[in-house]
Amino acid sequence: MPKMKSRRGAVKRFRKTGSGRIRRGSPNSSHNFANKTRKQKRRLRRTTMVAPSDERRILTQINPSK
Repeated sequence: MPKMKSRRGAVKRFRKTGSGRIRRGSPNSSHNFANKTRKQKRRLRRTTMVAPSDERRILTQINPSK
Protein backbone atom coordinates (compact mmCIF):
# COMPACT_ATOMS: atom_id res chain seq x y z
CA MET A 1 0.00 0.00 0.00
CA PRO A 2 1.43 3.45 -0.87
CA LYS A 3 2.12 6.17 1.66
CA MET A 4 -0.76 8.44 2.60
CA LYS A 5 -0.35 11.99 1.35
CA SER A 6 -0.80 14.96 3.62
CA ARG A 7 -3.10 17.80 2.62
CA ARG A 8 -0.69 20.35 1.20
CA GLY A 9 -2.94 23.33 1.93
CA ALA A 10 -3.07 22.37 5.61
CA VAL A 11 0.70 21.88 5.76
CA LYS A 12 1.23 25.41 4.45
CA ARG A 13 -1.25 26.98 6.88
CA PHE A 14 -0.52 25.24 10.17
CA ARG A 15 2.68 24.68 12.13
CA LYS A 16 3.28 22.34 15.03
CA THR A 17 4.85 23.73 18.21
CA GLY A 18 7.43 21.97 20.36
CA SER A 19 4.77 20.91 22.84
CA GLY A 20 2.64 19.38 20.05
CA ARG A 21 -0.02 22.06 19.77
CA ILE A 22 -0.83 23.73 16.45
CA ARG A 23 -0.33 27.39 15.51
CA ARG A 24 -2.25 29.21 12.81
CA GLY A 25 -2.16 32.62 11.19
CA SER A 26 -4.85 35.22 11.73
CA PRO A 27 -7.66 35.55 9.20
CA ASN A 28 -8.46 38.90 7.52
CA SER A 29 -4.79 39.80 7.18
CA SER A 30 -4.32 40.00 3.42
CA HIS A 31 -6.11 43.10 2.10
CA ASN A 32 -8.40 46.10 2.89
CA PHE A 33 -5.86 47.56 5.29
CA ALA A 34 -7.14 51.09 4.76
CA ASN A 35 -10.30 50.15 6.68
CA LYS A 36 -8.45 48.57 9.62
CA THR A 37 -6.99 50.40 12.57
CA ARG A 38 -3.26 50.34 13.35
CA LYS A 39 -3.98 48.19 16.39
CA GLN A 40 -5.93 45.65 14.32
CA LYS A 41 -3.16 45.37 11.73
CA ARG A 42 -0.53 44.90 14.42
CA ARG A 43 -2.53 42.11 16.08
CA LEU A 44 -3.20 40.39 12.74
CA ARG A 45 0.57 39.86 12.33
CA ARG A 46 0.62 37.47 15.28
CA THR A 47 -0.13 33.78 15.15
CA THR A 48 -2.61 32.12 17.47
CA MET A 49 -3.26 28.59 18.67
CA VAL A 50 -5.83 26.34 17.05
CA ALA A 51 -8.82 25.49 19.25
CA PRO A 52 -8.43 22.18 21.12
CA SER A 53 -11.59 20.82 19.48
CA ASP A 54 -10.02 21.23 16.01
CA GLU A 55 -6.50 20.03 16.83
CA ARG A 56 -7.00 16.32 16.18
CA ARG A 57 -8.67 16.91 12.82
CA ILE A 58 -5.88 19.22 11.62
CA LEU A 59 -3.14 16.91 12.91
CA THR A 60 -4.43 14.08 10.75
CA GLN A 61 -4.35 16.35 7.70
CA ILE A 62 -0.81 17.54 8.39
CA ASN A 63 0.54 14.11 9.24
CA PRO A 64 -1.88 11.39 8.11
CA SER A 65 0.25 8.48 9.33
CA LYS A 66 -0.57 9.28 12.97
